[in-house]
Amino acid sequence: MRILHVYKDYYPVLGGIENHVRLLAERQARAGHEVTVLVTNPGPRTVSMQMAGVQIIKAGRLARVASTPLSLSLPWRLARQRPDITHLHFPYPPAELAQLPHLGARPTVLSYHSDVVRQQRILRFYRPLMMQVLQRVDRVLVASPNYLASSPTLQQVRQRCTVIPYGIDQRPFKSVSAAQVQRLRERHGEGPWVLFVGVLRYYKGLHYLLEALPQMPGRLMLVGEGPEGPALRRQVQATGLEDRVVFAGAVPDEELPAYYALADVFCLPASERSEAFGLVQVEALASGLPIVSTELGTGTSYVNQDGQSGLVVPPRDAAALARALTLLLEDGALRQRLAVGAAARAAAFEAERMVAEMDEVYSAVLAARARGRAR
Repeated sequence: MRILHVYKDYYPVLGGIENHVRLLAERQARAGHEVTVLVTNPGPRTVSMQMAGVQIIKAGRLARVASTPLSLSLPWRLARQRPDITHLHFPYPPAELAQLPHLGARPTVLSYHSDVVRQQRILRFYRPLMMQVLQRVDRVLVASPNYLASSPTLQQVRQRCTVIPYGIDQRPFKSVSAAQVQRLRERHGEGPWVLFVGVLRYYKGLHYLLEALPQMPGRLMLVGEGPEGPALRRQVQATGLEDRVVFAGAVPDEELPAYYALADVFCLPASERSEAFGLVQVEALASGLPIVSTELGTGTSYVNQDGQSGLVVPPRDAAALARALTLLLEDGALRQRLAVGAAARAAAFEAERMVAEMDEVYSAVLAARARGRAR
């Protein structure tokens, strides 16, 4: 099967959707499919390359407007492709609009990763075209039943939706050596440790977590970089928390599992619906690490189930975060029970299951198209 994935960025750009697209494309190529990924290049030139069996085309970028890369060559490159199935990764309006003229002729599925949350002014103009795309693609893929139930946009195309939870390769998180953890402990000192992993963005709610820190025991490890980094560092300095917060920066994939193994609790204090799932929570589950997360009505509470794999608190509430984290850090029996539950919950998010279910959707779409042509 010839599969074309279309989004705005790809590795080495890091992020939840970028990581998901990379894992999916590489696993599909490994299974024998012919896989191409079409994205934009940070620079003005178009480049093509092979990586892990995947053909990657990065169309030259003209500009970036409202977090959206614009490329004049991406629509042309898209039109030249001849895949059996095109897989759009939403939201990226330029790709969706470029595919719109081809929807009648080309089988297309769309992964709906998140509502458009921040760019409401642009959404007012884009919404009619967005709804055309959602109503005409063959299937809309959603990562959790929670998001499907809570998204006003998805409710309008509910009959076209299929839930396929994200999956990851969990093996690295289950085989961390004691020596790796000891090296981190020698580098960063003793805990107990609360861990956050992710791009430092506005919707991660990290300033609420820093507000919670004086009200709770333990230390905080922040893994990742991002646009909120400078403001968070200023907040730490202003509150005198330098000895309790470590900014670990970007951590290579091969070192990341050791940070989870070092930690006592994982925290995803997200404050906005832009946090649609939280793949880092799956990494925590695979590590047997109990989680404290926030109730956004999205997939975060589908991944971390309150009382089973961790605790769920209201968003934008530093006091609630402090109470939940204190409870887990001070109650060893509860922490151990939730750690066992976290490891059990991880089984729902294996990469192999996700790829197999995706393949079933592709095959069903192609079969339905073939039946339509036969009539």
